[in-house]
Amino acid sequence: MATYAIGDIQGCFHEFQALLDHVAFNADRDQLWIAGDLVNRGPDSLSVLRFIRDLGDRARVVLGNHDLHLLAVGMGLRKMRRSDTLERLLIAPDAPELLAWLQQQPLLVHDESLGYAMTHAGIPPQWHLAEACALAAEVERVLRSQRAREFFEVMFGNSPECWHEHLAGDDRLRFIVNAFTRMRFINAQGCLELKTKAELDQAPEGYAAWFTFPLAWRSQTQLVFGHWAALEGHCPTPGVHALDTGCVWGGPLTALRLEDGQRFSVASEQDALFS
Repeated sequence: MATYAIGDIQGCFHEFQALLDHVAFNADRDQLWIAGDLVNRGPDSLSVLRFIRDLGDRARVVLGNHDLHLLAVGMGLRKMRRSDTLERLLIAPDAPELLAWLQQQPLLVHDESLGYAMTHAGIPPQWHLAEACALAAEVERVLRSQRAREFFEVMFGNSPECWHEHLAGDDRLRFIVNAFTRMRFINAQGCLELKTKAELDQAPEGYAAWFTFPLAWRSQTQLVFGHWAALEGHCPTPGVHALDTGCVWGGPLTALRLEDGQRFSVASEQDALFS
């Protein structure tokens, strides 16, 4: 048995299948970890969702910012953006079932036996692992409840920027969502800067990449994350593994085998598809 963690697929179904062929993935014995952003901007989000959903418990998924955007669009609460490629998915006859399945997925996965956790964007440095798991569960309970639509109406936004344990209500939930799905640069107080998508050496003044700060959870687990294509899969912090190598932008699609740390990649087809 092997466990393969894969970065942002974003609708790049052909590359996803090529990567599974490359590692000789066997659904009878192996497991996939998918680090969020299954959908959008690539050409075939529908096939990606169908395939991963049909794997059942052989796939473990965390939600990314594009996945949450899709759910909000599906509820009629957000408009499609010019760069979105979600139309075919949304009009599919099984779209309601696929979106309902997606809405049940967590923000954080942790496997103590493997010694790994996974979120889409990372885990804030100030949170210990048990705290991060509990905070993720707070949001997950809302997303799976009758309150989900009400929360989706106020989920999106950049405030509050800073965490404190006394945050309450929608502000508390919004910060948790942003931390797990959108975080890149933070300051020494753990405040989020959510506008900049640049490389490490282009941080806004007073901010740095979240994984360059002392990590309260680091002695408790290794972490795989996606979201930050500008890193090109490189993270200088030991035990913190960046997996978004920008397949949808023409970079490779990458998998990390958790048991031994070996990486595997396949080339993007996006230039050929959209030229």
